[in-house]
This record gives sequence, structure tokens and C-alpha cells, in this order.
Amino acid sequence: MGRDGARPSNVKSKLMRSLLLFFVLMPAFAFATETPAPADEAAQVATATPSDVGFDAKAAERFAKLALACVHKEYPNKISHVLNSDADVAPPRKLTPAFCGCYDWHSSVHGHWLLVRLVRTFPDAPFASAARDALKQSLTAENLKQEAAYVRGKGRSSFERPYGLSWLLQLCAELREWDDADAREWLANLKPLEDAAVERLSNWLPKLSNPVRIGEHDQTAFGLGLMFDYARTMKNETFAKLIRDSAKKFFLADKNCPLNYEPSGEDFLSPCLGEADVMRRVLPQKEFASWLKQFMPQIPVGRDESESADWLKVAISPDPSDPKLAHLDGLNLSRAWMLEGILSALPDDDPRRPALQAAADAHRRAGLAAVTGEHYEGGHWLGSFAVYLTTQRGCEPHRP
Repeated sequence: MGRDGARPSNVKSKLMRSLLLFFVLMPAFAFATETPAPADEAAQVATATPSDVGFDAKAAERFAKLALACVHKEYPNKISHVLNSDADVAPPRKLTPAFCGCYDWHSSVHGHWLLVRLVRTFPDAPFASAARDALKQSLTAENLKQEAAYVRGKGRSSFERPYGLSWLLQLCAELREWDDADAREWLANLKPLEDAAVERLSNWLPKLSNPVRIGEHDQTAFGLGLMFDYARTMKNETFAKLIRDSAKKFFLADKNCPLNYEPSGEDFLSPCLGEADVMRRVLPQKEFASWLKQFMPQIPVGRDESESADWLKVAISPDPSDPKLAHLDGLNLSRAWMLEGILSALPDDDPRRPALQAAADAHRRAGLAAVTGEHYEGGHWLGSFAVYLTTQRGCEPHRP
């Protein structure tokens, strides 16, 4: 993808490399009530190449179903809730009525983003009507005023910071880019919560003395990437400058990222790739290419693509039914989109491209193969990661 910032009017045009690897090959993208695919079909998927299957409305429907099954499913629910008094003892639907489903607040937020992204991409798909109804039920003015009041509540200054708030801004950006009457209404309803999120993050970033370099929700780099994309979409230059300056302050001098330390046992984000993925947004192409050479010297140079994938091995979840160990399935998806983001920012003749592409393809295959919905521990959030990858959301205009 070029770096000239041009945005096609039709989201579908962004999907040229957005290929699902197996949806029409097997029924293994079953949900909890469906039968897992036979072993021979699973093996066929494992060897599929990114060009085998296209990302179309039928494939997208499987992801939409994952979100539709959870956005209004209140329990089980893992809340992060500060109690100031007995008055704060309430069920999730009373505390955060818009985003009370999908096991936790941030997953509910990006589950709603998934529905917006897919309806915007496939407005006439069979799932579109149900997705719109779900969004209308959640994104009411009343619900979102309560959400804003909750976020601004006493003792909640660190609530969902930065991960959930960054996804909330990504939802706002998606709605802003969509020329649709419902989208405009939902965006207007989100304004109090959006303002609270921007204010919270703007107050926090100048105080953050060092980045958080972990592979879970508190990772600074990933949050900055989503925030920056939002700021560019909303033309909020003050917020964009804060994010750009913060990324450079935290990461510009970094060298020799310890990629061999990855992954930690519960990662769903790569600390090294996450950092590179935000820096390609804020640095000019030539400067980024030079910075990446110092930061990740492990990337093979000049090797044939078919021989280059082994420099970054895919992760394997030992137990997809465990809510923490299932994170590794998401790590493959996020690594794939981060690798593709890095590729989008490098010159066409950069000698590292074959190795980066091979690793991206391998992680895409492994990540998408895990999005089955068989276990709610992964099914409530992996669909969002899969859609972010397959629609190339992170590769949309990022030139500083």
C-alpha cells in the first residue's frame, strides 16, 4: 500500500490482500453449537495459501455472528469496577448499558466496531439487518450518556486505559468515515463518551514517563496506534501531535528489540512488532526504514520468501478454553496485521519484504484457523481481531 494518504471511497477496495484462508473450505468456523471439522479438513486449511479463498460477504457473516452472539450477552462478565459505595453494586447492564456484553467492556466495544466495519463493507449482506438492529439497541443517546458518566466516575481514572478507550476511538473513527444516516446518529450519541476518552488519554500521556512494553491490554504502543488513526480520521491535529510526540519520546531511540523473548505465555500483542507498527505511522518512509533496521536487525534480508517464515514462529495456544492462554491465538492475528502494517510503510524494493511477507502469511493462516467460536473465552473477541486483519484496517492511511 502506498503512503500518500489517499483513501478509496469504497471500503471493499482495501481488501485486495485481505484474504481469509479457509472459510469456504471447511465448516470449522463453527460456533459452539456446531460440529468441529474433521482432521483432514483442518490439515487442508493449515496448508492453504492466502490466495486460496477470498474475503466475501459469506465469510464475513461468520465473523458477524460471533459479535451478534455476544454484544448483548451479559454473562459471564469480567468487570473492572471500582466500588465507592453500596450504590455502585449493580449488574453490568446498569453500570455500562451500551457495552455490557462480550465478557468485558473492551471486547464489547470492539465487538460493536466489528459490526460497524462489516456492515459498512457489506451493506447488503444477509447479516446487515441484524447487525444494524444490534447497534441501534446499544448505541442510544441514553445508554451512552450513562457510559460517559461511568467513565468519569470517581476512582475510574485508569478505567480501560489505554486499550478499551483506544478501541472506543476506533469505533468513532469507523462511524465518522461511513456515509450513513444511522452512523451519523450513533456517532452523535457517542460524543459524550468520545470526549471523555480523548480527555482521559490526553491527560494521561504527558504523565506517562515510560511506555508499558507488555503483550496484553496495557501495552502503550498498540494503544497509540489506534489513537493516532482516530486522530487522523477526526482531523484532531492537537491529539495527533500528542500521540506522535509520545511515540517518538518512547521509542525513537530504541535498538535491538529482544524478539527472542517473545512470546510471553499470555500475550495477544507483540511488544516488538507493536512498537514498529506505531512508528511506521509517525515516521516518514525513509526514516522508518532506517529506524527498523536498528530496531529489528533480526529480520532476514534477501532470502527467498518460501524460506523466510521461520524467523518468527507462530504461537500455539495450549488450551483455547482458558481465557488467558487463548490470548496466543489472538497474538497470531495481531502479529499478522502488524507485519502487514510494517510492509505497507517500506519501499517496494526493501530487501526485508520477503521475510516480512512470509511471516505475515504464516501468522494469518494460524490466526484465522483459531477463530472457530468453539470456546467463548476466545470467541467473544477473536472475531474482531480477524476482521481488523482481513479488512486491513490498520493499513489505512498513516503517512505523517
